Amino acid sequence: MATHPRLVFLVDDDESVRKALRRLLVASGFQVRVFADGVDFLDAVAAQRPDCLVIDLHMPGLTGLDVLRQLMHVKPRVPAIVITAHDEPDTHDQCTLAGAQAYLCKPLDAKVLLDAIQEVLHEL
Repeated sequence: MATHPRLVFLVDDDESVRKALRRLLVASGFQVRVFADGVDFLDAVAAQRPDCLVIDLHMPGLTGLDVLRQLMHVKPRVPAIVITAHDEPDTHDQCTLAGAQAYLCKPLDAKVLLDAIQEVLHEL
C-alpha cells in the first residue's frame, strides 16, 4: 500500500530561504506549501492541516511566536519547528511553551532540519 508524502507548511519572509528549504524538503520526499507570512499560513491551516510546520521566528507582522500562540487554540495541534537567525535569551523557552517541538538556528544544517521533521512526524 502506497503512503502519501507528508505535508510540510513552510513559513518564512525571506524568499531565498523559502526556495532553498522547499527544494530540500521536496527532494527529501515531502509535499510542501510555502508562505511568506503568518497571516497567509493561518488562513491556509484553517482549510488544510499540515503534518508539520517549519516557521521562521522573526517576520514582519505576525512573528513565528505569535503564530504558535494562535495555533495553541487549534485542535488538533500542528507539530511545529521554529527556525531563527537571531537566537535571543529566553526565546527558545517561549517557543517551547507556545508548542514548538524543535528550535533550530540558521544557517540550518539540512540533516538537522530533516531529522527534526522526522522526529516530529514519528510522534504523530
